[in-house]
Amino acid sequence: MRLGERGERLAATFLKDNGYSIIERNYKVPMGEIDIIARDNGTLVFVEVKTRESIEYGMPFEAVNRAKRRKISKVALSYLKRFDDLPPCRFDVLSIYYENGTPMFELIRDAFEV
Repeated sequence: MRLGERGERLAATFLKDNGYSIIERNYKVPMGEIDIIARDNGTLVFVEVKTRESIEYGMPFEAVNRAKRRKISKVALSYLKRFDDLPPCRFDVLSIYYENGTPMFELIRDAFEV
């Protein structure tokens, strides 16, 4: 299993353990993909998951640059078109990296805005 897939599986478990309800994984449209769409206490959450073998070259969340945020926002807006009444929503970034073979998690809630 590739690192990204493994990270997304770990992320889903981590989020569930922290009270999120997973709605969808790997939501894809022609313009891009959102790793996980979930609910957290009535808020719709679009989660970008970044996984690295180590933090030798920086934290995984640092890879979520302006262009990536813009793309995630466009995909999220596409997803939101299915709602008559827009629910409250936010964008979270979940970094996963390995320390001595153990996955470490850093969740940034409300990491950016549209």
